[in-house]
Amino acid sequence: MPHYTAPVPDIAFVLHDVLEAEKQDVPGYAELERELTSAVLQEAAKISEQVLQPLNVVGDRQGCVLENGVVRTPDGFKEAYDQIAEGGWIGLDADPEYGGQGMPYLLSTAVGEMFVSANMALNMFWGLTHGAYSAIMAHGSEEQKRAWLPNMISGRWGGTMNLTEPQCGTDLGLIRTRAEPADDGSYRITGQKIWISAGEHDLTENIVHLVLARIPGAPEGTKGISLFIVPKVLVGDDGALGARNAVTCGGLESKMGIHGNATCVMNYDGAVGYLVGEPHKGMRAMFTMMNEARIGVGLQGYAMGAVAYQNAAAFAQERLQGRDVTGPANPDGPADPIIVHPDVRRNLMAQKSFVEGARAFALWGAELVDRSHRAGDAEAEALISLLTPVIKGFLTDKGFETTVLAQQTLGGSGFTREWGLEQFVRDARITMVYEGTNGIQSLDLVGRKLPRDGGKAMMAFLELVKAFCKDNAGNATLQDGFLEPLKSASKDLQAAGLFFLQNGARNPAHALAGSYDFMHLFGHVCLGLMWARMAKAAADMLARGEGDPEFLRAKIATGRYHMARELPATKTHLARIESGAEPVMALDAARF
Repeated sequence: MPHYTAPVPDIAFVLHDVLEAEKQDVPGYAELERELTSAVLQEAAKISEQVLQPLNVVGDRQGCVLENGVVRTPDGFKEAYDQIAEGGWIGLDADPEYGGQGMPYLLSTAVGEMFVSANMALNMFWGLTHGAYSAIMAHGSEEQKRAWLPNMISGRWGGTMNLTEPQCGTDLGLIRTRAEPADDGSYRITGQKIWISAGEHDLTENIVHLVLARIPGAPEGTKGISLFIVPKVLVGDDGALGARNAVTCGGLESKMGIHGNATCVMNYDGAVGYLVGEPHKGMRAMFTMMNEARIGVGLQGYAMGAVAYQNAAAFAQERLQGRDVTGPANPDGPADPIIVHPDVRRNLMAQKSFVEGARAFALWGAELVDRSHRAGDAEAEALISLLTPVIKGFLTDKGFETTVLAQQTLGGSGFTREWGLEQFVRDARITMVYEGTNGIQSLDLVGRKLPRDGGKAMMAFLELVKAFCKDNAGNATLQDGFLEPLKSASKDLQAAGLFFLQNGARNPAHALAGSYDFMHLFGHVCLGLMWARMAKAAADMLARGEGDPEFLRAKIATGRYHMARELPATKTHLARIESGAEPVMALDAARF
């Protein structure tokens, strides 16, 4: 059976030694002292290891069941959910005015990794609630905030977002769901939504659906979409639950993975809904939720890679097969553990270096979110907007790849259910698809985010890398295998952007054909920067005689592997980009 140990030391290293969170000038960060974060992380680790992880296999094998309109979640899910709610974890970073704990998003992200690694499907139930909370918090009226948020933050009520319909996924301009005005100022919502995660379940007494729909006479396309709060159960003016609303679950999807989460077809038959924000401005409100979800899905990608890697590394330490080519490592046994073999070691190093680099990238991204929201930092807002499709697309592509590498480490055992790796692979696969497929992420990056404000955010990122290299030119550790690879990779990123600039106006297909490679090239540079920052922090601590020397030396060694063996992928991506659209578009559509 699979196991999970929360990586508290690794998370603490990034929080305090790399990001130096408590020293940052972000409101609320001064409170993030080691004693506080250690207490929070240790408690989250305990819940992850002892409560959530044991239910992961249960959720996968039992799945969710629809019975007479009610979705029954797997055995133990309700009890585990109640522990999460009672512990205040759903509102860890929510506004205290509505019952939240008011902690930074950075700490919530660190905790979120552990919860996802332990049980991704179960975590999704309250993850969607947090996204719905954020949308209402940003765009709802004060009356709506007071009516809906406290019970969502406490976990009494769940939350969802309803975008996709049978005839439209990414192209939301094709939405047909209608919102007819009622005399009392509310609306009656009619239509069908599909692929709604946590759309129906038995974990909470109510579910607050956020639904995109069209008001009669609305403009065509996305400019005519509005956002509505549509509760599963109607709520009276006194806050008491009333009659069931006209919203039902019409079916559950039979899926490759995340069996423990209910993916629903939702039918709205004149359901009572309440407009959020202004009419026809629903996309702006929904993107608040979607952008948060995209960062969260990026976290899911590497978090699944993290738990898969743990199990692969443990297997490699114990599985006896063959002999070390340099001489027996286990002379008293019939064979050596497979971790002695260079190809197995290569496999594990690829996993380890990705997971640890991705963790630093995701937490740095969370810091940028806090800088934007808490400090009103416009530059941080522009940078995290640019990086969001990279976090989502690159970390989920590589996270899935990491679960496959971990499965490969186990050989035939990885293909069996007993060891659990095949579940990690199946569960991770969805992260590349939902909240906008990774192809869409790359198009968003190149088509919208990269050219915004004349490419100001990209230039700021490149300057950030350049400044880091310049400031640390005299650092002996970084001179040994870190700075030159990072400089080279950043030049590849710059060259790719220049190719788009020179060729995209003449033929936009040149940019679009290279967008996926650009997203990956950018992601590799981000992880290279993270590894350089981690190596610097580790070297500085060793010089001061602080921390665990073995832990710190392992960080530097893993970073050197990453810079030497993984970061050069930027050159392959650049070559593909510079080949332009012709190789991609040359074949006639009829020949496929």
